[in-house]
Amino acid sequence: MKTWRIGVVGLGQRIAAVLLAMREVGWALEVGGHVDATPVGAEALAQAGVGIGPRRRNLAALLAGGPFDLLMIGSPNHLHFDHLREALEAKTPIFAEKPIVRTAAESFALARLLAERPHPPVYVGLVMRSMAIVKEVLARVEGGALGAIISMDATEHLPPEHGAYLARNWRRRRDWGGSYLLDKVCHDFDIFARIAGRRASAVASFGGRRIFDGARRGGAIERTYADGEAAFALRDAGWAAANDAFFSDMDVTDHQTALARYGEDMALAFHANSCTALQERRWYIAGTEATLIADLARNRMLFRRVLDRGRPERLEFGGRTADGHNGADQAMALDLLAAMEGRAPFPVAPADALAAGLTVMAIDEAMEAGAVVDLEPTWARLDSALTPGAKAAGVAAAG
Repeated sequence: MKTWRIGVVGLGQRIAAVLLAMREVGWALEVGGHVDATPVGAEALAQAGVGIGPRRRNLAALLAGGPFDLLMIGSPNHLHFDHLREALEAKTPIFAEKPIVRTAAESFALARLLAERPHPPVYVGLVMRSMAIVKEVLARVEGGALGAIISMDATEHLPPEHGAYLARNWRRRRDWGGSYLLDKVCHDFDIFARIAGRRASAVASFGGRRIFDGARRGGAIERTYADGEAAFALRDAGWAAANDAFFSDMDVTDHQTALARYGEDMALAFHANSCTALQERRWYIAGTEATLIADLARNRMLFRRVLDRGRPERLEFGGRTADGHNGADQAMALDLLAAMEGRAPFPVAPADALAAGLTVMAIDEAMEAGAVVDLEPTWARLDSALTPGAKAAGVAAAG
Protein backbone atom coordinates (compact mmCIF):
# COMPACT_ATOMS: atom_id res chain seq x y z
CA MET A 1 0.00 0.00 0.00
CA LYS A 2 1.26 3.43 -0.94
CA THR A 3 2.13 5.75 1.93
CA TRP A 4 1.18 9.31 1.02
CA ARG A 5 3.69 11.92 2.12
CA ILE A 6 1.93 15.14 3.04
CA GLY A 7 3.13 18.67 3.69
CA VAL A 8 0.95 21.06 5.68
CA VAL A 9 0.86 24.84 5.84
CA GLY A 10 -1.46 25.93 8.62
CA LEU A 11 -1.75 22.95 10.97
CA GLY A 12 -4.90 24.08 12.74
CA GLN A 13 -7.87 22.19 14.07
CA ARG A 14 -9.56 21.87 10.69
CA ILE A 15 -6.63 20.32 8.82
CA ALA A 16 -6.02 18.00 11.75
CA ALA A 17 -9.64 16.84 11.49
CA VAL A 18 -9.28 16.23 7.75
CA LEU A 19 -6.03 14.30 8.23
CA LEU A 20 -7.66 12.13 10.87
CA ALA A 21 -10.61 11.47 8.57
CA MET A 22 -8.21 10.52 5.79
CA ARG A 23 -6.50 7.99 8.02
CA GLU A 24 -9.84 6.69 9.29
CA VAL A 25 -10.99 5.75 5.78
CA GLY A 26 -7.77 3.98 4.86
CA TRP A 27 -5.15 6.48 3.78
CA ALA A 28 -1.66 5.37 4.74
CA LEU A 29 -0.07 8.75 5.33
CA GLU A 30 2.76 10.56 7.01
CA VAL A 31 3.13 14.28 7.59
CA GLY A 32 6.57 15.07 6.24
CA GLY A 33 6.69 18.64 7.53
CA HIS A 34 4.59 21.65 8.40
CA VAL A 35 4.60 25.44 8.46
CA ASP A 36 2.92 26.82 11.57
CA ALA A 37 4.45 28.62 14.53
CA THR A 38 1.60 27.45 16.78
CA PRO A 39 0.20 24.20 15.32
CA VAL A 40 -2.94 23.89 17.44
CA GLY A 41 -3.99 20.78 15.52
CA ALA A 42 -0.90 18.89 16.62
CA GLU A 43 -2.43 17.71 19.89
CA ALA A 44 -5.34 15.92 18.20
CA LEU A 45 -2.95 14.27 15.76
CA ALA A 46 -0.58 13.22 18.56
CA GLN A 47 -3.45 11.59 20.44
CA ALA A 48 -4.09 9.50 17.32
CA GLY A 49 -0.42 8.66 16.90
CA VAL A 50 0.15 10.89 13.87
CA GLY A 51 3.40 12.87 13.81
CA ILE A 52 3.63 16.29 12.24
CA GLY A 53 7.18 16.17 10.87
CA PRO A 54 9.69 18.99 11.19
CA ARG A 55 8.55 22.58 11.40
CA ARG A 56 9.71 24.74 8.48
CA ARG A 57 10.01 28.52 8.61
CA ASN A 58 7.93 29.12 5.45
CA LEU A 59 6.28 27.40 2.50
CA ALA A 60 9.39 27.60 0.32
CA ALA A 61 11.40 25.75 2.95
CA LEU A 62 8.64 23.17 3.31
CA LEU A 63 8.53 22.50 -0.43
CA ALA A 64 12.31 22.28 -0.51
CA GLY A 65 12.03 19.44 2.01
CA GLY A 66 9.85 17.45 -0.38
CA PRO A 67 8.85 15.76 -2.50
CA PHE A 68 5.30 15.52 -1.20
CA ASP A 69 2.33 13.71 -2.68
CA LEU A 70 -0.05 16.36 -1.39
CA LEU A 71 0.25 19.87 0.05
CA MET A 72 -2.57 20.80 2.43
CA ILE A 73 -3.37 24.48 3.00
CA GLY A 74 -5.22 25.09 6.26
CA SER A 75 -3.91 28.54 7.13
CA PRO A 76 -6.27 31.37 8.13
CA ASN A 77 -8.23 32.63 5.15
CA HIS A 78 -6.23 35.83 4.67
CA LEU A 79 -3.14 33.73 3.87
CA HIS A 80 -4.77 31.37 1.35
CA PHE A 81 -4.04 33.41 -1.77
CA ASP A 82 -0.33 33.86 -1.04
CA HIS A 83 0.05 30.19 -0.13
CA LEU A 84 -1.82 29.08 -3.25
CA ARG A 85 0.17 31.41 -5.49
CA GLU A 86 3.43 29.98 -4.20
CA ALA A 87 2.21 26.39 -4.21
CA LEU A 88 1.00 26.60 -7.81
CA GLU A 89 4.62 27.05 -8.88
CA ALA A 90 5.42 23.56 -7.59
CA LYS A 91 4.25 20.26 -9.04
CA THR A 92 2.62 19.01 -5.86
CA PRO A 93 -1.17 18.49 -5.85
CA ILE A 94 -2.91 20.92 -3.49
CA PHE A 95 -5.76 20.54 -1.04
CA ALA A 96 -7.02 23.95 0.14
CA GLU A 97 -9.59 24.50 2.84
CA LYS A 98 -12.63 26.63 2.06
CA PRO A 99 -13.11 29.43 1.37
CA ILE A 100 -10.53 29.19 -1.39
CA VAL A 101 -9.64 32.90 -0.95
CA ARG A 102 -10.92 35.81 1.14
CA THR A 103 -11.60 38.75 -1.21
CA ALA A 104 -12.95 39.48 -4.69
CA ALA A 105 -9.57 40.83 -5.81
CA GLU A 106 -7.91 37.59 -4.70
CA SER A 107 -10.61 35.59 -6.48
CA PHE A 108 -9.96 37.21 -9.85
CA ALA A 109 -6.19 37.08 -9.38
CA LEU A 110 -6.32 33.37 -8.55
CA ALA A 111 -8.58 32.73 -11.55
CA ARG A 112 -5.98 34.34 -13.79
CA LEU A 113 -3.19 32.27 -12.24
CA LEU A 114 -5.15 29.07 -12.82
CA ALA A 115 -5.86 30.03 -16.44
CA GLU A 116 -2.49 31.36 -17.48
CA ARG A 117 -0.13 28.51 -16.72
CA PRO A 118 -0.02 24.75 -16.18
CA HIS A 119 -0.50 23.90 -12.53
CA PRO A 120 -0.93 20.89 -10.27
CA PRO A 121 -4.43 19.69 -9.35
CA VAL A 122 -6.21 21.90 -6.82
CA TYR A 123 -8.81 20.26 -4.58
CA VAL A 124 -10.95 22.59 -2.45
CA GLY A 125 -12.48 21.44 0.84
CA LEU A 126 -16.09 22.32 0.13
CA VAL A 127 -16.89 19.31 2.23
CA MET A 128 -20.65 19.26 1.73
CA ARG A 129 -20.19 18.21 -1.91
CA SER A 130 -19.05 14.82 -0.59
CA MET A 131 -21.98 14.16 1.77
CA ALA A 132 -24.21 11.26 0.79
CA ILE A 133 -27.37 13.27 1.45
CA VAL A 134 -26.14 16.13 -0.75
CA LYS A 135 -25.25 13.74 -3.56
CA GLU A 136 -28.77 12.31 -3.34
CA VAL A 137 -30.31 15.80 -3.41
CA LEU A 138 -28.29 16.77 -6.48
CA ALA A 139 -29.07 13.48 -8.22
CA ARG A 140 -32.82 14.06 -7.80
CA VAL A 141 -32.70 17.71 -8.78
CA GLU A 142 -30.47 17.17 -11.80
CA GLY A 143 -32.39 14.03 -12.78
CA GLY A 144 -35.57 16.08 -13.05
CA ALA A 145 -37.46 14.46 -10.16
CA LEU A 146 -38.55 17.85 -8.82
CA GLY A 147 -39.31 19.41 -12.19
CA ALA A 148 -38.31 23.05 -12.49
CA ILE A 149 -37.00 24.48 -9.22
CA ILE A 150 -39.16 27.44 -8.26
CA SER A 151 -37.93 28.47 -4.80
CA MET A 152 -35.73 27.42 -1.90
CA ASP A 153 -35.62 28.17 1.81
CA ALA A 154 -32.36 27.35 3.55
CA THR A 155 -31.06 27.73 7.09
CA GLU A 156 -28.02 27.26 9.26
CA HIS A 157 -28.65 27.79 12.96
CA LEU A 158 -25.72 26.99 15.24
CA PRO A 159 -25.79 25.83 18.86
CA PRO A 160 -24.37 28.30 21.42
CA GLU A 161 -20.94 26.69 21.77
CA HIS A 162 -20.31 26.71 18.03
CA GLY A 163 -21.27 30.35 17.71
CA ALA A 164 -19.18 31.28 20.73
CA TYR A 165 -16.22 29.45 19.20
CA LEU A 166 -16.54 31.56 16.04
CA ALA A 167 -16.81 34.71 18.17
CA ARG A 168 -13.50 33.82 19.87
CA ASN A 169 -11.64 32.17 16.96
CA TRP A 170 -9.71 34.12 14.29
CA ARG A 171 -12.83 33.91 12.10
CA ARG A 172 -14.30 36.71 14.24
CA ARG A 173 -12.35 39.31 12.23
CA ARG A 174 -12.82 40.30 8.60
CA ASP A 175 -9.14 40.88 8.00
CA TRP A 176 -8.45 37.24 8.90
CA GLY A 177 -11.60 35.35 7.92
CA GLY A 178 -13.48 37.53 5.45
CA SER A 179 -16.97 37.29 6.92
CA TYR A 180 -19.18 35.01 8.95
CA LEU A 181 -21.07 33.76 5.89
CA LEU A 182 -17.96 33.41 3.72
CA ASP A 183 -16.22 31.09 6.13
CA LYS A 184 -19.27 29.25 7.36
CA VAL A 185 -21.62 28.74 4.42
CA CYS A 186 -19.73 29.30 1.15
CA HIS A 187 -20.18 25.57 0.48
CA ASP A 188 -23.96 25.88 0.88
CA PHE A 189 -23.98 28.56 -1.81
CA ASP A 190 -21.81 26.35 -4.01
CA ILE A 191 -24.55 23.72 -3.87
CA PHE A 192 -27.40 26.22 -4.24
CA ALA A 193 -25.94 27.16 -7.63
CA ARG A 194 -25.92 23.49 -8.60
CA ILE A 195 -29.54 23.12 -7.50
CA ALA A 196 -30.54 26.22 -9.47
CA GLY A 197 -28.49 25.14 -12.46
CA ARG A 198 -26.95 28.60 -12.74
CA ARG A 199 -25.12 31.24 -10.73
CA ALA A 200 -26.91 33.83 -8.63
CA SER A 201 -27.89 36.88 -10.65
CA ALA A 202 -28.77 39.28 -7.81
CA VAL A 203 -28.58 39.29 -4.01
CA ALA A 204 -29.72 41.31 -1.00
CA SER A 205 -28.97 40.85 2.69
CA PHE A 206 -29.59 42.05 6.24
CA GLY A 207 -27.65 41.16 9.37
CA GLY A 208 -25.45 42.35 12.18
CA ARG A 209 -23.88 41.57 15.55
CA ARG A 210 -26.45 41.46 18.34
CA ILE A 211 -25.73 38.13 20.07
CA PHE A 212 -22.04 38.11 20.98
CA ASP A 213 -22.09 41.72 22.08
CA GLY A 214 -21.01 42.76 25.56
CA ALA A 215 -23.57 45.56 25.58
CA ARG A 216 -26.45 43.07 25.42
CA ARG A 217 -28.54 43.22 28.59
CA GLY A 218 -26.16 45.86 29.88
CA GLY A 219 -23.35 43.30 29.99
CA ALA A 220 -25.21 41.05 32.44
CA ILE A 221 -25.12 37.94 30.23
CA GLU A 222 -25.95 34.59 31.78
CA ARG A 223 -23.06 32.18 31.19
CA THR A 224 -24.29 28.95 32.73
CA TYR A 225 -26.50 26.26 31.25
CA ALA A 226 -29.59 25.10 33.12
CA ASP A 227 -27.66 22.05 34.38
CA GLY A 228 -24.94 24.22 35.90
CA GLU A 229 -22.29 23.68 33.21
CA ALA A 230 -20.34 26.73 32.08
CA ALA A 231 -21.40 28.13 28.70
CA PHE A 232 -19.78 29.83 25.72
CA ALA A 233 -16.16 28.76 26.33
CA LEU A 234 -16.02 24.97 26.16
CA ARG A 235 -13.93 24.76 22.98
CA ASP A 236 -10.31 25.76 22.46
CA ALA A 237 -10.58 28.69 20.05
CA GLY A 238 -7.18 28.07 18.45
CA TRP A 239 -4.79 30.59 16.92
CA ALA A 240 -5.15 34.26 17.97
CA ALA A 241 -8.07 33.37 20.21
CA ALA A 242 -10.04 35.93 22.18
CA ASN A 243 -10.78 35.14 25.80
CA ASP A 244 -14.43 36.15 25.80
CA ALA A 245 -17.04 35.65 23.09
CA PHE A 246 -18.95 38.75 24.20
CA PHE A 247 -16.03 41.13 24.77
CA SER A 248 -13.64 40.76 21.85
CA ASP A 249 -12.60 42.60 18.70
CA MET A 250 -15.17 40.67 16.66
CA ASP A 251 -16.32 42.67 13.62
CA VAL A 252 -18.29 40.10 11.61
CA THR A 253 -22.00 39.35 11.88
CA ASP A 254 -23.41 36.76 14.24
CA HIS A 255 -26.74 36.54 12.39
CA GLN A 256 -27.60 37.27 8.78
CA THR A 257 -30.31 36.73 6.19
CA ALA A 258 -29.96 36.77 2.42
CA LEU A 259 -32.19 36.75 -0.63
CA ALA A 260 -30.83 35.54 -3.94
CA ARG A 261 -32.27 35.29 -7.43
CA TYR A 262 -30.89 32.71 -9.83
CA GLY A 263 -31.42 33.68 -13.44
CA GLU A 264 -34.79 35.40 -13.74
CA ASP A 265 -37.02 32.80 -12.20
CA MET A 266 -35.64 30.98 -9.12
CA ALA A 267 -35.66 32.53 -5.64
CA LEU A 268 -33.72 31.60 -2.51
CA ALA A 269 -34.12 32.78 1.09
CA PHE A 270 -31.30 32.01 3.52
CA HIS A 271 -31.27 32.51 7.29
CA ALA A 272 -28.21 32.05 9.52
CA ASN A 273 -27.91 32.52 13.28
CA SER A 274 -24.90 31.63 15.42
CA CYS A 275 -26.57 31.01 18.79
CA THR A 276 -29.80 29.03 18.82
CA ALA A 277 -31.47 26.56 21.15
CA LEU A 278 -32.75 24.46 18.22
CA GLN A 279 -29.87 23.61 15.89
CA GLU A 280 -30.82 23.40 12.24
CA ARG A 281 -29.27 23.11 8.82
CA ARG A 282 -32.07 22.55 6.35
CA TRP A 283 -32.85 23.03 2.68
CA TYR A 284 -36.50 23.20 1.56
CA ILE A 285 -36.57 22.85 -2.24
CA ALA A 286 -39.88 23.43 -4.01
CA GLY A 287 -40.18 22.30 -7.62
CA THR A 288 -43.06 22.15 -10.07
CA GLU A 289 -43.29 18.36 -9.72
CA ALA A 290 -42.11 17.61 -6.18
CA THR A 291 -40.82 19.02 -2.91
CA LEU A 292 -37.71 17.92 -1.03
CA ILE A 293 -36.51 18.73 2.48
CA ALA A 294 -32.88 17.96 3.27
CA ASP A 295 -32.25 18.03 7.03
CA LEU A 296 -28.46 18.13 7.11
CA ALA A 297 -28.24 18.42 10.89
CA ARG A 298 -30.10 15.12 11.38
CA ASN A 299 -28.92 13.60 8.08
CA ARG A 300 -32.34 12.73 6.71
CA MET A 301 -34.44 13.64 3.71
CA LEU A 302 -38.16 13.91 2.89
CA PHE A 303 -39.49 13.79 -0.67
CA ARG A 304 -42.99 13.84 -2.10
CA ARG A 305 -44.47 14.56 -5.49
CA VAL A 306 -46.93 17.42 -5.72
CA LEU A 307 -49.86 15.17 -6.69
CA ASP A 308 -49.08 12.35 -4.23
CA ARG A 309 -51.33 11.99 -1.20
CA GLY A 310 -49.45 9.25 0.60
CA ARG A 311 -46.73 9.58 3.17
CA PRO A 312 -43.55 11.34 2.02
CA GLU A 313 -40.58 9.20 1.10
CA ARG A 314 -38.15 9.23 4.03
CA LEU A 315 -34.45 8.52 3.73
CA GLU A 316 -32.23 8.21 6.80
CA PHE A 317 -28.52 8.56 6.05
CA GLY A 318 -27.36 7.93 9.62
CA GLY A 319 -23.80 8.51 10.74
CA ARG A 320 -24.57 11.56 12.87
CA THR A 321 -21.49 12.97 14.60
CA ALA A 322 -20.90 15.49 17.37
CA ASP A 323 -19.19 17.94 15.00
CA GLY A 324 -22.30 18.15 12.81
CA HIS A 325 -20.46 17.01 9.70
CA ASN A 326 -22.15 13.59 9.92
CA GLY A 327 -19.42 11.70 8.09
CA ALA A 328 -18.76 14.39 5.49
CA ASP A 329 -15.04 14.61 6.34
CA GLN A 330 -14.64 10.87 5.81
CA ALA A 331 -16.61 11.02 2.56
CA MET A 332 -14.43 13.90 1.33
CA ALA A 333 -11.33 11.92 2.28
CA LEU A 334 -12.54 9.05 0.09
CA ASP A 335 -13.29 11.44 -2.78
CA LEU A 336 -9.83 12.96 -2.40
CA LEU A 337 -8.16 9.55 -2.47
CA ALA A 338 -10.12 8.56 -5.58
CA ALA A 339 -9.02 11.77 -7.30
CA MET A 340 -5.39 11.34 -6.26
CA GLU A 341 -5.40 7.78 -7.59
CA GLY A 342 -7.05 8.83 -10.85
CA ARG A 343 -10.20 6.76 -10.26
CA ALA A 344 -12.71 9.63 -10.23
CA PRO A 345 -12.77 13.41 -10.51
CA PHE A 346 -13.00 15.40 -7.28
CA PRO A 347 -16.57 16.68 -6.75
CA VAL A 348 -15.70 20.38 -6.84
CA ALA A 349 -13.46 22.39 -9.17
CA PRO A 350 -11.56 25.56 -8.20
CA ALA A 351 -13.83 27.62 -10.47
CA ASP A 352 -16.86 26.41 -8.49
CA ALA A 353 -15.19 27.45 -5.24
CA LEU A 354 -14.37 30.88 -6.66
CA ALA A 355 -17.97 31.40 -7.79
CA ALA A 356 -19.36 30.33 -4.41
CA GLY A 357 -17.04 32.71 -2.60
CA LEU A 358 -17.88 35.62 -4.88
CA THR A 359 -21.59 34.99 -4.34
CA VAL A 360 -21.21 35.28 -0.58
CA MET A 361 -18.94 38.33 -0.92
CA ALA A 362 -21.69 39.99 -2.94
CA ILE A 363 -24.21 39.12 -0.21
CA ASP A 364 -21.97 40.84 2.34
CA GLU A 365 -21.58 43.82 0.02
CA ALA A 366 -25.36 44.05 -0.32
CA MET A 367 -25.78 44.01 3.46
CA GLU A 368 -23.23 46.77 3.98
CA ALA A 369 -24.62 48.94 1.18
CA GLY A 370 -28.28 48.32 1.95
CA ALA A 371 -28.83 47.60 -1.73
CA VAL A 372 -29.53 44.83 -4.21
CA VAL A 373 -26.27 43.77 -5.88
CA ASP A 374 -26.31 42.69 -9.53
CA LEU A 375 -23.85 39.83 -10.01
CA GLU A 376 -23.76 39.71 -13.80
CA PRO A 377 -20.67 42.01 -14.05
CA THR A 378 -18.94 39.76 -11.49
CA TRP A 379 -19.53 36.65 -13.60
CA ALA A 380 -18.35 38.38 -16.77
CA ARG A 381 -15.14 39.34 -14.99
CA LEU A 382 -14.65 35.87 -13.48
CA ASP A 383 -15.23 34.07 -16.77
CA SER A 384 -12.81 36.40 -18.50
CA ALA A 385 -10.17 35.72 -15.82
CA LEU A 386 -10.71 31.96 -16.14
CA THR A 387 -10.26 32.05 -19.93
CA PRO A 388 -6.71 31.12 -21.04
CA GLY A 389 -5.15 33.96 -22.98
CA ALA A 390 -7.77 36.49 -21.90
CA LYS A 391 -5.19 38.73 -20.24
CA ALA A 392 -2.86 38.68 -23.24
CA ALA A 393 -5.77 39.33 -25.62
CA GLY A 394 -6.89 42.25 -23.48
CA VAL A 395 -3.39 43.78 -23.56
CA ALA A 396 -3.19 43.37 -27.32
CA ALA A 397 -6.60 44.94 -27.83
CA ALA A 398 -5.68 47.85 -25.61
CA GLY A 399 -2.54 48.44 -27.60
